[in-house]
Amino acid sequence: MTVTDSETRDPQRLRFLEALSYRFPSIAKASTEIINLSSILQLPKETEHFLTDIHGEYEQFNHIMKNASGAVKEKIDKVFGFELSNGDKKELATLIYYPEEKIKLVTDSGQDMHEWYRIMLQRLIRMGRKAGSKYTRSKVRRAINPDFAYVIEELMSEAESPDKKKYYDEILEAIIRTGQAEECISAFANMIQRLCVNRLHIIGDVFDRGPGPDLVMDTLIETKHVDFQWGNHDVIWLGAACGNRCCIATVLRLTARYGNLDIIEDHYGINLIPLLRLAMKYYSNTDCSVFKLKYDKETYDLAALPLDMMMHKAIAVLQFKLEGTIISRHPEYQMDDRLLLDKINFEDKTVTVNGETYPMLDCDFPTIDPKDPYRLNEDEANVIEKLRAEFIDCHKLQKHARFLINKGSLYLIYNSTLMYHGSIPMNDDGSFREVQVGSKFYKGRALLDKLDGCVRKAYYLEPGPERDKAADTMWFLWTNEASPLFGKKKMATFERYFIADKKTHEEPKTPYYKLYDNEEIINSIFEEFGLDPDSSQIINGHVPVKQKKGETPVKCGGKLFIIDGGFSRAYQSTTGIAGYTLISDSYGFRLVYHDPFTSREDAIRTGSDIKSSMFIEKKSNRRLAVADTDTGARIRAQIAELEELLQAYRDGDIRELE
Repeated sequence: MTVTDSETRDPQRLRFLEALSYRFPSIAKASTEIINLSSILQLPKETEHFLTDIHGEYEQFNHIMKNASGAVKEKIDKVFGFELSNGDKKELATLIYYPEEKIKLVTDSGQDMHEWYRIMLQRLIRMGRKAGSKYTRSKVRRAINPDFAYVIEELMSEAESPDKKKYYDEILEAIIRTGQAEECISAFANMIQRLCVNRLHIIGDVFDRGPGPDLVMDTLIETKHVDFQWGNHDVIWLGAACGNRCCIATVLRLTARYGNLDIIEDHYGINLIPLLRLAMKYYSNTDCSVFKLKYDKETYDLAALPLDMMMHKAIAVLQFKLEGTIISRHPEYQMDDRLLLDKINFEDKTVTVNGETYPMLDCDFPTIDPKDPYRLNEDEANVIEKLRAEFIDCHKLQKHARFLINKGSLYLIYNSTLMYHGSIPMNDDGSFREVQVGSKFYKGRALLDKLDGCVRKAYYLEPGPERDKAADTMWFLWTNEASPLFGKKKMATFERYFIADKKTHEEPKTPYYKLYDNEEIINSIFEEFGLDPDSSQIINGHVPVKQKKGETPVKCGGKLFIIDGGFSRAYQSTTGIAGYTLISDSYGFRLVYHDPFTSREDAIRTGSDIKSSMFIEKKSNRRLAVADTDTGARIRAQIAELEELLQAYRDGDIRELE
């Protein structure tokens, strides 16, 4: 925007330009920033990394973060080609992934460390140049450990000039001689990791099943340029952090079922002794066989199994009671079919579900009053209140919850890509389903916006009845047929525990999953979210893609990617692989699938990497630049504002401050 007649300049706009002048107080500084921003527009598009359904598998997640889904190895191949052997390339890759551990391993082997340091530093310099080649020097500088910023910048700017050869050689020698080689190598390695991926997208479900969701969250909190689209397992933990009793019971049941109660006790420091005492008091003499655990045979302590099964049963019964309270409190959820405790015939040991009667596999529930099955007895009420206080007061959990609120959302639009974890609620004909939230009905994008706002409101309310009721939204998102995060007609938890007939275990998917190969339907989603159907894509996870059965993650001719491929070990026997990840760079999209990760120790000791294979590419017809991205749009807006400021200086409307 250029204004040539200063009398027509809007007073409000002039006040904005005056505020902007404090940042750019002269024509020279405003012009310099315009030059800087204009040149940035011509750089190649940033690299984006998409992961989903991590489910607590920290070691695999951590390794994929370090190797950037194979991008580090790809850069090693481009830089060194046939110059290095495969063994040398593997060693360099391991050094970039785990610098401190690799150096210790080499030191212990008795190698000449002076020569090894010199060789590796030279290789890392070349890798650093490649990784930073499409970024500004200031951006590269921000990725470097400040203690080594000057040294690394100097080494990476080396020119093919004999005049400076001795200068650069002496820098390397001085690094080694002063005992700084290990720290400098670590700084190089971390910089390369950061520059290989500029933005990380997590498409939901960090929590449950695996043993390290808290470690994943800690890593994400320390990661720059990350966003998070909530999954159903994330929002149930958010609800628990808000003190919602039913969400707490659900979280505890899931961690108990997968033999991970140590996550609650040891990782988050939440006291489970009240629950243990409740279980021992009421369930020590009951049959707990249907509450067997899905534990990791290599790590689980079998001595804890009897008590864990008792706790599993106690918290499951508590969950079913609390669910009844929520369903009764929210008739708009339309979930009366999930009220099953009152459908149990304790004399016949049967239960009636959808008009059919089935034998119960377990009907021994000392805490259930058949006349009032959803009422908590005094001990249960005391236990859930103690647990509620523990969850609300847990500093680490609240830190993770705040990250989910600050960096997370139900969906995100970024660079013509629409990301959400599960689905868009639809009717059978592909129209957007109207869903009641409170007293009003919403559909499509408006529904997701409304539910997103409800989650944030619940988080920010003060602890108490109002917040607890508001946090029922998280439970709705976890399990309701109309939830964009669940995507099934029902959650058959009760039936899977207590009914042998497997037809009752079925959880039919909602219409979205029958329609997502229909281009007309997918285009309607793009239009609903303000995107161009011809140049956009949708990325979601949630439903594991069974590759070994011939399923493909690419839907609707490449307009939709479902990238849940079994990151969680619990799903790998079903999918046949260990997850998909997606890379988007200036050349387009590359979908990568991974074999199971053995262990961090193997990766360091033998140089074993996750075997990652390119599955499919969605190439751009030209190399994309920053100008083609959302960042580019923001930069163009900044340039327009600065050009207007320049004109205001030249018109005399604003005085230069320098």
